Amino acid sequence: MTVPDQLLLSDLLHHRVRCDQGLDHGPGVMAWMHPPVHRLLGWVSRPSALRTSRDVWRLDQCRGFDDQQVFVKGAPAEADQITLDRLPTLLDADLLNVDGERIGIIADLAFLPASGQISHYLVARSDPRLPGTSRWRLLPDRIVDQQPGLVSTAIHELDDLPLARASVRQDFLQRSRHWREQLQQFGDRAGERLEGWLEEPPWDEPLGASDLESSYPTEASPSVDPIDDWDDADWPDDPPVERGRSVRNDSRARNDWPDHEEDPWV
Repeated sequence: MTVPDQLLLSDLLHHRVRCDQGLDHGPGVMAWMHPPVHRLLGWVSRPSALRTSRDVWRLDQCRGFDDQQVFVKGAPAEADQITLDRLPTLLDADLLNVDGERIGIIADLAFLPASGQISHYLVARSDPRLPGTSRWRLLPDRIVDQQPGLVSTAIHELDDLPLARASVRQDFLQRSRHWREQLQQFGDRAGERLEGWLEEPPWDEPLGASDLESSYPTEASPSVDPIDDWDDADWPDDPPVERGRSVRNDSRARNDWPDHEEDPWV
């Protein structure tokens, strides 16, 4: 059993108090704090639902935690609920912005169990008893003035504070905003790439007028038909064939085949 370095008041109040004598003193019901210096002095438990008395515990009596119980050492101080209601507290106080408008309510606080120093408050926009609502972190140095039930700050809205826990609706809004930003960036990059393609010259440029004139024949330089330019004098004439000899005999006379063999190509 160990004591964490930082603890939420709501987690402390959800545990049942068990003393070193093994007695169950009931669950926690409220905090005992000193608002001017933002310090938690202790907490109050309810030992019985039938009695009006309450057990008040100092913070230095805490010795350890488990999943359901907080273990304390020593005896508590007894008090009634009417006296405890007079203790000053900032819990459930309305949070005012710089214009004096109500923007939220202080729902919880985080403290250091070793010293009781309050590190920050948690602010809810609406009723803090609603499950799954968002929480914003309010540091003590952001508080300008504090009165019973009222805490004044110099902020304009809750979004000026860091978000400690997002609700389902707030988480969806943040995700949708992130998706819109990604789509906008993708559209901008696609537009820039398209503009770059349009500005680049094509790979095959069209031919100019001078190139077209050189590619086709003109009247000044007519093209020559190779068939019309045929010259018979460049080719040798066939040897004359004697009268009375057939073409077959003449063809045999011109080859080198012997007389007793016939030409295989005939």
